[in-house]
Amino acid sequence: MAFFDLGSAHKKSELKEYYDVVVVGGGPGGITAGIYAVQAGLKPLIIEKALEGGQVNNTEKVENWPGFPSIGGIELAEKFAEHAREFNVEFLNAEVIDLVLEENKKTVVLDNGKKVSSKVLIISTGSNPRKLNVPGEKEFAGRGVSYCATCDGHFFTDQHIAVIGGGNSALDETLFLTKIARKITIVQNLPKLTADKLLQERVKATGKVDYIFNTVVERIEGKDKVERLILKDTSTGKYSELEVSGVFVFIGLVPNTDFLKGKLKLNDYGYIVTDENMETEIPGVYAVGDVREKEVRQIVTAAADGAIAISHAARKYFDESDV
Repeated sequence: MAFFDLGSAHKKSELKEYYDVVVVGGGPGGITAGIYAVQAGLKPLIIEKALEGGQVNNTEKVENWPGFPSIGGIELAEKFAEHAREFNVEFLNAEVIDLVLEENKKTVVLDNGKKVSSKVLIISTGSNPRKLNVPGEKEFAGRGVSYCATCDGHFFTDQHIAVIGGGNSALDETLFLTKIARKITIVQNLPKLTADKLLQERVKATGKVDYIFNTVVERIEGKDKVERLILKDTSTGKYSELEVSGVFVFIGLVPNTDFLKGKLKLNDYGYIVTDENMETEIPGVYAVGDVREKEVRQIVTAAADGAIAISHAARKYFDESDV
């Protein structure tokens, strides 16, 4: 008999072989899909290999979730999971390593050798931080190279650090780091920042941030830990050094779709292609949230994706006799 953890309540439930809906990934889109599935009279299972709430856990503050002018990312993630459990949504802590996609049955193969089947499958695996892929990045990971300010910022109290990137995530993390670091230098490959103006103004108001534009990182150097960055000006081709004790990389995301290659249609960047109802080219298989090809990737749009996917699936694949 297999069991899985239901989180803070420390309850155990029997893992069934079949659910109406299996959701792979427990971020905002996946959790919303789970809640809406229960409301539609369906029996869902959410499979999450890491933390419920996904990338929301790595955000210090969320200021664009309706109803909360400001809320901590970890707190919001916890509220998502609590809401789902109040609706008796079942969670499984495991990793999906393969899929068998048949017309009337979708089967997920887990890393523990178990299999779970469903009529509807929703992919909500999100994305991971994009790497610089430069010499020294891998070698100094955890020794000055980081992709999460809230996780590692406290290691750099009163030090000079670099932030790579100029979008919303980069400046949001920079704002958090200004409370810890003595000085921050933002290195941006473009001639200007691309983050929202309000966020730019907040970062500027701290008085702790310098900017280097039209510049990329060529190498990360040091002995036992990060000591300097070798930079290249993309306009002139000239090289320079920037002495820092750490570097935080926020240059975009890479979708978690490696296990889907050859099974679902992906675009050139690895994102899953869907229609307006979140359905892929395979009937009964949906994709929601950051893993899907779309223009805007926000918590609120991920949640909307989950609601739309379940609403469509409930109408298309289930009737009153099924639920």
